[in-house]
Amino acid sequence: VSPSRLGVRGFFIISFLISVLKCCKSHTVIMLILKKSNIFVLRFVMHRGAIHKSLVRLKQNKQKGFAVLVDPDSVSLPQIEKLAHQCNEAKVDYLFIGGSLMTSNHLNECIIRFKENSAIPVSLFPGSPSQVSKEADALLYLSLLSGRNPELLIGAHVVSAPIVKESGLEIISTAYIVVDGGAPTTVSYMSHSLPIPHDKNDIAVCTAMAGEFQGKNIIYMDAGSGAQNPISEQMIKSVAENIALPLIVGGGILTPEKAYNNCKAGADVIVVGNAIEKDAQLISEMSEAIHSAAVVA
Repeated sequence: VSPSRLGVRGFFIISFLISVLKCCKSHTVIMLILKKSNIFVLRFVMHRGAIHKSLVRLKQNKQKGFAVLVDPDSVSLPQIEKLAHQCNEAKVDYLFIGGSLMTSNHLNECIIRFKENSAIPVSLFPGSPSQVSKEADALLYLSLLSGRNPELLIGAHVVSAPIVKESGLEIISTAYIVVDGGAPTTVSYMSHSLPIPHDKNDIAVCTAMAGEFQGKNIIYMDAGSGAQNPISEQMIKSVAENIALPLIVGGGILTPEKAYNNCKAGADVIVVGNAIEKDAQLISEMSEAIHSAAVVA
């Protein structure tokens, strides 16, 4: 990039950032500077493989992570920008974006707007092969191990494989386990599969172990959006004690107390979406509770 195109100040800013990149050990890297109406906008992307590595480090160091889940159908671009600032202030660790059923077409725009305002890594949480965006940092490559629908075990993956490879995203192979949350959920309806019964800890444990033996990178247990009954701490504890992979838990987590208890039971990352959609002020309270559950050496 020449000074004549960006101006002297812009050129020196880029030169400075390049020097920062050379010594940067963080998982976040400033990659682009866009000039819009004479205002430089920072865009943030991740080192390839950085998100999975950060999840592994969380587990190894007995730390806890907080992921905010966003459904693009439920937010406008101004709302996603506001959310980015709220997540920054609350020290949110990850943003997951996607949904079981997406009727809007502004997934890319949502990700771009968020990343223009935050360095928090963005991972796709796709409900279908069409929910792949190069603007994200990573893709949770979900296999629905709790169901018996071959389409969501491998069929959709075969269809999406060329798109996923071409995207250049970090691919995180994810054993996705849906647990009964006491009410029909969109994910159960759309997947044509039954969730694991709420009190069947042994089935959850065996399913998670199977995912680990298959070579999955992470285990994601979900009671579904709007669940009446979140996953029990006893089920989380049973699963966590029998796997070595990072364990992500979401669905029906409405209070900081429940988030804290899930962490103490063995969850490495807590995902909250629906509760924050109703009350954005919960972000800071949830974050504080989750991070306070870390084990101090």
